[in-house]
Amino acid sequence: MKILFIGDIVGRPGRRVLRDSFNRLSEEHHPDLVIANCENAASGFGVMPEMAEEFLALGVDVLTGGNHTFDRKEITPVFKDGALDGRLLRPANYPAEVPGSGVYQGITNTGLPYAVVNLQGRTFMPATDCPFKTADRILKELPKDLKVIVVDIHAEATSEKQAIGRYLDGRVSAVIGTHTHVPTADERVLSEGTAYITDAGMTGPYNSVIGNRVSDVLERFLTGLRPRLEVAGGDVRLCGCVVDVDEKTGQARSIQRLVINETPA
Repeated sequence: MKILFIGDIVGRPGRRVLRDSFNRLSEEHHPDLVIANCENAASGFGVMPEMAEEFLALGVDVLTGGNHTFDRKEITPVFKDGALDGRLLRPANYPAEVPGSGVYQGITNTGLPYAVVNLQGRTFMPATDCPFKTADRILKELPKDLKVIVVDIHAEATSEKQAIGRYLDGRVSAVIGTHTHVPTADERVLSEGTAYITDAGMTGPYNSVIGNRVSDVLERFLTGLRPRLEVAGGDVRLCGCVVDVDEKTGQARSIQRLVINETPA
């Protein structure tokens, strides 16, 4: 089973490169399951309902989020109403009172069952419930015969992401890090069969500081003022990874980093 994971989609450039590259990715990798983190799709902060709908219509199966999921007030009714068939996730370790879910169970077009779990870290991040204990609870609740499980760990600290990867090694098919927007070169299959990467990188403009206009970020660091951050432009890339999983055992065979540079107009 091939799983295509697309790193944090940032603003209009990220949406554009995803749209323009999707058919090429599908033809090259033939994914059975496509997952994308979309929490920065709306000008770098949050996601609008029409954007989530566009991603799903394009062929993405499940959308994950993080600390910016609810930045746009327009998205809250989507979670409250259970729209989009529950395929738009927020971190599972948010308080129970927060609308929406952090887990999605589905079946691929070829009839393969799977689950996607969205977790958020706690180190240098907003307060949430424990992602480790939340993962334990979710895994107990999932059907015992469900083998393919993918976890998006949206976290700041590399140590916390690696700890989650080690903690879940052998219990899930893949642990893929998001949030820091910088692709890491540590993709591997861990000792018990879980594919892991600390950060899948972002899908957006790399002539930037993690997707934002350089001048805006420098002003914040140099003056202590907080100008509005604008999404940058230039050097637009789609980053993510492809994981090959044995659907009978749920163990990963391989994980491959993915970087696609936007073709200039």
